[in-house]
Amino acid sequence: MIRLLTLFLMVLMPLAAQAHRFAPSALDVRALSNGEISVVWKTPAQATSNVPMLPVLPAGCSVVTETPWFPEGTGKVLRQQWQCESDSLEGLALSVSGLAENQSSAVVSVRPQPEVFFQEVLTVSEPVFVVPAQRSLLETASHYLWLGAEHIAIGIDHLFFVAGLLLLVNWGRRLVYTITAFTVGHSITLALVSLGIITNPEALIEWLIAVSIWALAYELSKPDQQSRLWRRPWYMAGAFGLLHGMGFAGALAETGLPQVHLPTALLFFNVGIEVGQLVFVALLMLLGALVSQITSATWLKVAPVYVLGAVSTFWVLERTGALLV
Repeated sequence: MIRLLTLFLMVLMPLAAQAHRFAPSALDVRALSNGEISVVWKTPAQATSNVPMLPVLPAGCSVVTETPWFPEGTGKVLRQQWQCESDSLEGLALSVSGLAENQSSAVVSVRPQPEVFFQEVLTVSEPVFVVPAQRSLLETASHYLWLGAEHIAIGIDHLFFVAGLLLLVNWGRRLVYTITAFTVGHSITLALVSLGIITNPEALIEWLIAVSIWALAYELSKPDQQSRLWRRPWYMAGAFGLLHGMGFAGALAETGLPQVHLPTALLFFNVGIEVGQLVFVALLMLLGALVSQITSATWLKVAPVYVLGAVSTFWVLERTGALLV
């Protein structure tokens, strides 16, 4: 039952996607000590439309300095400094032109003060972000809860690993132990990296995450299914959870952590990830029960394992290339 649904979901997922790597255009706005505003705009070098995406100058502001475009990774960067009538960023309306024409979105990061941080996503339906006052404890919790759930939803490699764990243990007490071990593992490294206690070699971690999925697929392909990992899969889940936690920390670093309410933001980002994982597992179980009523073809029992192996092999090779560059 679980295998049938896992195959269904794997086929629907975009295999060519840059799994887990969420890289929209980004606008970074920071208040400087001299009263001016630092603006850094990064957007993909390869445009999807003739209409460029550019930050819109808010009312009451003027551009003081501007650098030429320069390349950075797969994108290009524009730096400006603004001078605005107001001494505070609070109430400033930030937007980006060309979102509709490019069918794109943009992440806006705002630092009115070094210890205060806001982050929102501009879309065609919500194209303007008005800088609010400092978030309350409750607002911080709800914001990072949503960010955590959103990240696991777009983290295809993480979802593949969770689906593989479900194939390994099926439903029952073993699933509880295994998911708990994975949670403990990624919670530890998520906190350690986010707090700056350990560093995160991003390219290496992305490669190791792909290897972890490949190793899980290899374990699932064994015919005897009597190895120690089959008998006690929570060991593998916990160990690989440490790697996935560093991947989660990389995504959290892109959105930023506020110095005010830092423990709350970190805790609820992790809770959001867990909520997303549990929803995914529940969907697999629920829809799997429905699919099992439709067909019981034998080949569908092994197909998800081969899909998992093929996709993870592709990611390993792709990320090996990125690691060697």
